[in-house]
Amino acid sequence: MRGFYNLLYFFQKRGFEVCRRIAETIGIRARVVRSTFIYLTFATLGFGFALYLFIAFWLKIKDLIYTKRTSVFDL
Repeated sequence: MRGFYNLLYFFQKRGFEVCRRIAETIGIRARVVRSTFIYLTFATLGFGFALYLFIAFWLKIKDLIYTKRTSVFDL
């Protein structure tokens, strides 16, 4: 059982943090968003997982483009 929790901790710590960022934007708990992705994946035979990867890719690109600059001289 400890191995399961170590694996869960690994994915939560080093994952894409898609669910957490969506939950913060909407204003709900990340657990609800994760559950929704899991149910969507099982119900639609993989569409939820594909959606998750698409959002992870989108957030990564957004983070690369919109970096917060501290001053005008960082351009």
